[in-house]
Amino acid sequence: MVRPFRRKGGKEHPPIKDDEELIGVVGEIDDKASDEVTIGENSSGVVLNNNTESDSGSSDEEVEEDIASLLKKSSQTVIRTCLDIRRADNILIVCDPTTGEIGQALHEAAIERTDRVLLIVMPKGRHHGDEPPTPVANLMRQQSVIIAPTRYSLTHTRAIRQALRDGARVATMPGMNVEMFTKGGISADFTEIKRKISELSPVLRRRRIVNVKSKNGTDVTFEVNWREWKMDDNGICNRPKMLTNLPAGKVFVLPRENSMNGTIVIDGSWESNLIDEPVTFIIEEGLVIDVKGGAIAASIRQEFGEAARRQNVKHRENVWTVAEFGFGMNPMARLLGNVLEDEKRLGTCYFAVGDNTSLGGSAAVGIHIPGVLKKASVWLDDTQIIEDGKFLI
Repeated sequence: MVRPFRRKGGKEHPPIKDDEELIGVVGEIDDKASDEVTIGENSSGVVLNNNTESDSGSSDEEVEEDIASLLKKSSQTVIRTCLDIRRADNILIVCDPTTGEIGQALHEAAIERTDRVLLIVMPKGRHHGDEPPTPVANLMRQQSVIIAPTRYSLTHTRAIRQALRDGARVATMPGMNVEMFTKGGISADFTEIKRKISELSPVLRRRRIVNVKSKNGTDVTFEVNWREWKMDDNGICNRPKMLTNLPAGKVFVLPRENSMNGTIVIDGSWESNLIDEPVTFIIEEGLVIDVKGGAIAASIRQEFGEAARRQNVKHRENVWTVAEFGFGMNPMARLLGNVLEDEKRLGTCYFAVGDNTSLGGSAAVGIHIPGVLKKASVWLDDTQIIEDGKFLI
């Protein structure tokens, strides 16, 4: 079968080289009401800051104080409840110029627990799954805790996988912004979410076939290994080698490779965009073979086409692997057009396309983008667990 998205030939993009050594340049983060952060850079574009201070703006002082209070509250939730930071922990906070204010707030909360805290502002990535610069990856291997509020996700990177193997516990926050960090899913009771997720274990056990349908046209079936359901994305990440997204609250799994067939209609959000016109993915043997749906479909083709050209010829079509399936369990999460929170919203489902190696798959393609379905229905074998976005269990 000839795949529509298989690329023949084409110019290979040379790999990006990072500096071999990290030259520390301490920069100040301007804590004014701006999303941009002006900082000092070394030759890698990486900034180290382990003793930062913020300046108060003079305008709208009450509003700024309120935002500062909410930033502090959320940061303390992350540091104290989610990660349970202890005095002996080595903490690495990785942000980029779009998330400097959040990184600063996390730094201030962390140093209340330990003085072994390092804040790095690295260049913004190009897409989800893009590897951090080599100096940052090397530093990750030396930490017991990594917190990564960044524009693009580091979750599915070799750097994070290696840090986990080396014993770190990791919280990533792809697409995080100040509004999300102070409201919505981050304000949930993560202890209660952990309890709700644990109650799903008997439902998932020994069920192999997953069928997802929606009134918009989704009808897709695939196999899973029931032992591989991931149920630890509950916001509590307090032991070595644990990984969570924040805000947390989802259950997810690796679709068995080559087993998925059917149609997926994304009608909630794709990456960081709310969907106006549904996007339809046609799936055969676990790979997307066609995408339909106007301008967003065209941009998906372009982005994944570019990712394919960065692969060896024989691996290019693997960028179209349906890499992940899951459903949201966070009652405070909202559908915002930001996948970090969208896929956690209680009752939503999502599929991700691209790299599946973090879940044990073989598609190491360096791109991983999820799309959210608003009101799907889900069956595990003959047992329906979700009907039009509402849990039946």
